[in-house]
Amino acid sequence: MLHTLLGRVAEAPKLDPVLNISVFLLFVVATLVIVIRASRNNKTAADYYAAGRSFTGPQNGFAIAGDYLSAASFLGIAGAIAIYGYDGFLYSIGFLVAWLVALLLVAELMRNTGKFTMADVLAFRLQQRPVRMAAALTTLAVSFFYLLAQMAGAGGLVALLLGITDKLGQSIVIAIVGVLMIFYVLIGGMKGTTWVQIVKAVLLIGGAFIMTIWVLAINGFSITALLESAVATSITEPANAILGPGLKYSANPLDFVSLSIALVLGTAGLPHVLMRFYTVPSAREARRSVVWAIWLIGIFYIFTLVLGYGAAALVGPEVILESPGKENSAAPLLALALGGPILMGVISAVAFATILAVVAGLTITAATSFAHDVYASVIKNGNADPASEVKVARITVVVIGILAILGGIGVNGQNIAFLVALAFAVAASANLPTIVYSLFWHRFNTRGAVWSMVGGLTSTVILIVCSPVFSGGEKSVFPELDFAWFPLSNPGIVSIPLGFLLGWIGSLTSSKPEDPAKAAEMYVRAYTGHGAEKASEH
Repeated sequence: MLHTLLGRVAEAPKLDPVLNISVFLLFVVATLVIVIRASRNNKTAADYYAAGRSFTGPQNGFAIAGDYLSAASFLGIAGAIAIYGYDGFLYSIGFLVAWLVALLLVAELMRNTGKFTMADVLAFRLQQRPVRMAAALTTLAVSFFYLLAQMAGAGGLVALLLGITDKLGQSIVIAIVGVLMIFYVLIGGMKGTTWVQIVKAVLLIGGAFIMTIWVLAINGFSITALLESAVATSITEPANAILGPGLKYSANPLDFVSLSIALVLGTAGLPHVLMRFYTVPSAREARRSVVWAIWLIGIFYIFTLVLGYGAAALVGPEVILESPGKENSAAPLLALALGGPILMGVISAVAFATILAVVAGLTITAATSFAHDVYASVIKNGNADPASEVKVARITVVVIGILAILGGIGVNGQNIAFLVALAFAVAASANLPTIVYSLFWHRFNTRGAVWSMVGGLTSTVILIVCSPVFSGGEKSVFPELDFAWFPLSNPGIVSIPLGFLLGWIGSLTSSKPEDPAKAAEMYVRAYTGHGAEKASEH
């Protein structure tokens, strides 16, 4: 029975590529219709950047879940659990706990003090030009790292659907995904992006629920039976190592600690997630959206445990690692094992929806940051015409899309959950210290903000480039090179404290005091919401 199933899975991409691509194209057409219809009301900068602040709390809650539950959550984590078991599930735990930190620490406070971007919050009481430039730089860096993960996932997913195994074919697939992404954001803006995220969240959570119930039903609704089945197909020594810690991080436990810190603290510094709070009309709706989002996200991450071990049991680690997309193919291959090519096509389309929704959110966040923070606020000194600002944002979308395509081709084959963890490290090192200091420390000033953001970003990037992620190993981005001297795959344990330290030192050594009245106004607005709605209209 098992050999028959594995043979069926191994031949999956060749069974019916016409059916697979038909389901895939059906979703693309449906989402394009949504985006085009939503774009009809994009008349102002607020419409393009913040969807006219027209979404309700529940709607925004689904959109937050759609934005946060990336390809890493579905494809990457399911694959990591299928191959590494317990150590793979740590991603789910980290991503979920991270959301709680963002909720309790910064979400509503940022919404009350901001307008469109993270830099609006930081520049409220600090000097506009240097802070906005630094914030735009870190926003673009976080978005780029996150985009790499989504593009890599798209390449592996569509390659699996079509049975494309050569690098050239997968590169073409990534390019096509990038072009689609550019089109979605150019036409739909934030409103179109939000509706795609809502639809994607419903499909993703619904699809994961159906597969979870199916896997549990096969195992008599017994978690114990499921885990025993996963152990039976394990390729580890001993076989039950997949149920305990250390399968991935036993060689360097400090790497696990560093990863955990980055995951838990990273969300509170992710610009594309925080930007979602600017799409609702009031602080009350922002709180409602958080309640909806946290339930949706929490339930989904419980599903990933069953999906990961289900893929290990019903597909097998060897088949997963030999397929196009490797670990990232675990969830679609599990769908094939459960329901054949039709379910595989549907789940793959849902996964593709996940990728499109997240890359659209990332792209519009990066474009908004450049157009609003750099072009309108710095280059034009706050006097930019809204129409020209949106035009610059759309040009930025094209540039970011091209860079994402090139980067996605470079990291094709890497585990996307791991790539996203690197984006979290950048966000936690460069953005989080500045946000926390700005909201909670009255002595924080412009020098501290710039040192924190630039220093945190620079140290993170340097340590990533000098780590085994980049060179020196079989799974490195450049395996043929070896210039790695930093021993950890995730730099969070070093770069995050450094970001906080630089912000503290920079503030204490600066002789230029900030405006105490502005600091007091920001404090009142952050905690009461007074004046936030009026400011957001301008």
